[in-house]
Amino acid sequence: MKVASSLAVLGAFLFVVACGPQANHNQAVYVLIDTSGTYVKELDKAQGVVNYLLGTINPGDALAVGRVKSRSFSEKEIVAKVTLGKDPLAVNAQKRAFSEQIAAFAKAERQSTGSRYTDITGGIIQAAEYLNETQAGRKTIVIFSDMQEELDYKTVRDIPIQLDGIRVVALNVTKLGTDNVDPRRYLDRLEWWEKRARTAGASDWKVVNDMEHLDRIFRKKG
Repeated sequence: MKVASSLAVLGAFLFVVACGPQANHNQAVYVLIDTSGTYVKELDKAQGVVNYLLGTINPGDALAVGRVKSRSFSEKEIVAKVTLGKDPLAVNAQKRAFSEQIAAFAKAERQSTGSRYTDITGGIIQAAEYLNETQAGRKTIVIFSDMQEELDYKTVRDIPIQLDGIRVVALNVTKLGTDNVDPRRYLDRLEWWEKRARTAGASDWKVVNDMEHLDRIFRKKG
């Protein structure tokens, strides 16, 4: 009787485990592209990064691209988004359509004068909202910017942000003219953003300026 009772308890335990929530092994990446001022000139590199990421994501993964403008906390600033299906042919079609959307976006932005202000914070909040909705197991925000935030007097961004479980990668952080005069400005700017990201709960913070080694950050999963 004791054996039967023990087996019954074990069976019930295994049933609960099997029916319990399963770990989500998919990844979701949100790329924030700065379209303000002179940084518009970096769009070719940004387009290349997006196409690289398209090659690293697998069925079930999600990828989105948003732009940093004068005010970026808006779904209207999401340029393209996709969650890959399971059928290989459908996945190829999804990736091709996404790449075409980004090419059209880059072409249009190159012909524009760029936004006057740079609302990085608003873009990050929008990115986190999107990533959390995907419920992916691994979530990453890639910020393609010089990380110099400039806001108009009406825009309020001195507020707490939530980045729990989200990795943040600052990519291609170009140096401003003032940084060349005083390198401490550049270093202090990155330190400030790192502190803000980690305080917000980010699982990691990285700065990557060597575009030849993206594989170290986004290793293709088998």
